[in-house]
Amino acid sequence: MKKLIVFLLMGCLGNLAWAGDQKKDVTERLQMATEVLTQMTSEPDKGIPEEVLDGAKCIAVVPHLVKGGFIFGGKHGRGLTSCRTEHGWSAPAFISIGGGSAGLQIGMEGVDLIMLIMNDKGMQQLLSSKFQLSGEGSAAAGPVGRHASAGTDWKMDTEILTYSRSKGVFAGLTLEGAVIEQDSDSTKSVYGRDVSFQSVLQGKVATPNVARAFMKAVAEAARKAKSQEARKGDQ
Repeated sequence: MKKLIVFLLMGCLGNLAWAGDQKKDVTERLQMATEVLTQMTSEPDKGIPEEVLDGAKCIAVVPHLVKGGFIFGGKHGRGLTSCRTEHGWSAPAFISIGGGSAGLQIGMEGVDLIMLIMNDKGMQQLLSSKFQLSGEGSAAAGPVGRHASAGTDWKMDTEILTYSRSKGVFAGLTLEGAVIEQDSDSTKSVYGRDVSFQSVLQGKVATPNVARAFMKAVAEAARKAKSQEARKGDQ
């Protein structure tokens, strides 16, 4: 009986330690995502054009996505996303992204990634909780810089525009074949239960305190983009 009690206590302590580590990991990821979003949207001359950001239906941030590897290349990372609702931006839903491609790719590299979901089709894909980026129009590298927003290609049928930054330099990143799905572990850690993508991204779940700084960064980036676009319209 004593052995059973000790065993159960050890299991409970192990679960608590795991939960503590998970919460710390998610908190750090939220902080990194906040920094990435703020930095990559604060210089429209070098980064994401205001017109593109102002038209986005959802914003996803994956800080320090790892890409590359030995013999078989691949990508893996965890991040979070928020969508526009009737009452502002939704609480963040946690995502993981992964996918591989055959070929000789020696070395690994971390990049910061922002994905902008641009239309209803892309948003429905995201709300499905798991989907693969494949086929023409699914995802493409977004235009960079203030003048790039004058182009019309991104306004067509592209569901997701991607922006990546490695060592301070913006560059395109191919995501075809990558799978994006709900990160259940992070979701449980922050929300206390495995709430669905739909309920979070449709604004039916309140923003937890640990994510308030990230949501403030999302709202501020969107506000600046909208203000800049309005200013252009008055000129």
